[in-house]
Amino acid sequence: LAAAIEAFSEHPLARAVVEEAFKRGIALSEVQEFEAVAGQGVRARLGETRLMVGNPAFLAAEAVDLSAQDARITELEGRGLTVIGVARDGVLIGLLALGDALRPDAADTVRRLHTLGIRTSLITGDNEQAARHFAHAAGIEEVHARVLPAGKATMIRQLQQDARVAMVGDGINDAPALMQADVGIAFGSGADIAIESADVIILNQRLGAVLEAYAVSRNSYRKIVQNVSLAFLFNGIGIPAAATGLIYPIWGMVAMAASVTAIFINSLWGRGDYFFEAIRAVGHAPQMPSGATAS
Repeated sequence: LAAAIEAFSEHPLARAVVEEAFKRGIALSEVQEFEAVAGQGVRARLGETRLMVGNPAFLAAEAVDLSAQDARITELEGRGLTVIGVARDGVLIGLLALGDALRPDAADTVRRLHTLGIRTSLITGDNEQAARHFAHAAGIEEVHARVLPAGKATMIRQLQQDARVAMVGDGINDAPALMQADVGIAFGSGADIAIESADVIILNQRLGAVLEAYAVSRNSYRKIVQNVSLAFLFNGIGIPAAATGLIYPIWGMVAMAASVTAIFINSLWGRGDYFFEAIRAVGHAPQMPSGATAS
């Protein structure tokens, strides 16, 4: 039943439930009137039966009695698992506990961010125990759990009062916060709406690519400032001097040509391999990575 409902959802937890159902060879029923409640759960109908799947708080708000399973829910959440319940006609019929693994480079990435003086926070819709479990493993001290999608955007606005904020996320519930942040960063494997809401898309699965994007952006901004300064230095001095007769006009033209050349060289300085690789690739079909297929 849970997989039949979650098949209509783009949430990562929903995908996990559906994939597990397929692995077990379970045939999914066709449900109607699917409705997603952002950050909480989903509702649907199977014939005359009303079905709900969601976190314990969502089911409790829908008048589903969870008292008989409170101890079990607390135990599972204490182990860092995310618990979702399945209810039929307002009666709890089962619990699903889903675990996640920290990305291999998460702890190292957080440590390097802290070395750069960048403050990190974990904002998640998961339960408090699971959030603190993963935050501790990654080395993040500031944790905000059970935050709804709109609440994530509100929290980003609060953080923006004191600093510029970058948001990293890949779920459908992260989209509002990605749009609100000064820089939204999403993974290419994430939900479509998250990708559309982000400013930067990381095509691989490495969290460390966030640091690479940070380094590229800083280098690009530095080059922009340097190139603007060079342009003003050459053109701002050479052209007015030639126009007023202080130097021959030909030297003004030389100054303009020199500024373009200086900007070109400065842009390639330290990154010239990018330019020459692009030149060599002209007229050649791009090579597919090993193991990839063209469609």
